[in-house]
Order: sequence, then structure tokens, then C-alpha cells
Amino acid sequence: MSETQLDEFTERGFVVIPQAVPGELLDRANRRVDGLVAGQPPEADKVGPHFYFLETKEEEDLLAPLTGGPAFGYAEELAGPGTLEVPWQVQVALNIPPFSHRPGIPHIDAANAEPVDDPEFGTFTMLAGVLLTDQLTEDSGNLWVWPGTHRTHAAYFREHGTGKYCAYPPITLPEPEQITGRAGDLLLAHYLLGHNIGGNFASDQTRRVLYYRISSPAHATRQKDFLQDVWLEYGPIRSRLIET
Repeated sequence: MSETQLDEFTERGFVVIPQAVPGELLDRANRRVDGLVAGQPPEADKVGPHFYFLETKEEEDLLAPLTGGPAFGYAEELAGPGTLEVPWQVQVALNIPPFSHRPGIPHIDAANAEPVDDPEFGTFTMLAGVLLTDQLTEDSGNLWVWPGTHRTHAAYFREHGTGKYCAYPPITLPEPEQITGRAGDLLLAHYLLGHNIGGNFASDQTRRVLYYRISSPAHATRQKDFLQDVWLEYGPIRSRLIET
């Protein structure tokens, strides 16, 4: 990963690495998704998001885009060599046109939308997304992200405490961006980066992405600390910041 890409992840909370997944692995994954859709098709009038959640131990063709090429190594460049576990689950995320939608605000992946007395902590270290189809223009099923909110969310939890953990913390928001790229591109995003599902009305193609939620082996024991310390599980990033 280049210094520019490392800087981008540090400042913006995400980076897109072009053509990180070999074509053969993409073809295998797309054939498997074809089989999923044929065997468990969306309803005939379904538009917008449609998901399949599968265990990676039974889905070699869907895990291979992450582990069969350089993608997992890129994730470890951010977190540190040997610091991440292969995820147990893969999400197949479709976005079916025509879906006229523009998200209002972002979320982080949390079970409770608003704060509750005893929140269920379901954090992870990093989101990896492999594009299985081209998303060259906006409003083509793209993921929306709010750059820099990984830092803002951590600051919010430091100030108000992790008892306020929820999907929609009330933070000040920057302007959102839509992730664009080609099939084979790899998105790496910090868990605390605000994001949301976008519309698919500028394309006639169903968007396909594989999402993996990756954690360090010790993550479950320090989730509250992780929410308040944005680089707790990103040793190389922390070192770069100390050096500068």
C-alpha cells in the first residue's frame, strides 16, 4: 500500500485499492452468487438491497476474494501483520434497480438504533468490501460513506461514554461520498466510519459486493476501549502518527 493510501485511510477512514482481487477469483465468486440468486431469488418486485449471510467455512468461492489473493494482506498493512482473523461470515450484498433512494444520515453497525440501558456490543475492527460488479458512476447501487466520521464517532464516545453506543450517534456530519470503482477493487473501512446504502437508479445492473467484517483475536475483550481509541487495533497507523 502506498503512503498516499495509508494517509487516505488515516484521514478519511477508508481507502479503495484498485484491482486487488484477481479475475479468476471474481469469476468464481460471481458464479456462486449466480447460484445463490437462482436458488433463493429475491421476490419478483424486489428493488434495492437484498442480502445473503453465509459462513465462510462452507463458502470457499466467496472467501477466496479476501484470502486467495493480496486483499487480506492489504488489511493487515493497516492493522499489523498477523493481527487479524479470517472472518467467519461473508455478506453477499445486492442492490437491485430501479431503487430511487438517497440516504439521509449514516450509521455504524450496531444492533440498537438509539442508546439503550444495556447495549449489545457487536463491533469489529475493519470492514472489507470486494466489488463484484463495476460501479463507475454514482447512484448505481454505491455504498455511501461520510469521510472522517471514524474520528468523530470515537471522540463522541470518549466524551459521552460507551453507554451511548448505537447505530446513529448524534455527531456533526461532513458531506457524504459514494464509493465508485471496478469489479476487483477492494474497499477497506474502519468500523467507526459512518456509511449507508445508496440508491440504484442510474444503472440497469444489479450491484454486487462481498462484505467481510474482520476483527483482531482480542477484539471481543476490548470493544469499549476500541470505540474510544480509534487506532487501538491499527498499530501501523498509530506508529506513523507518532513518527510525524
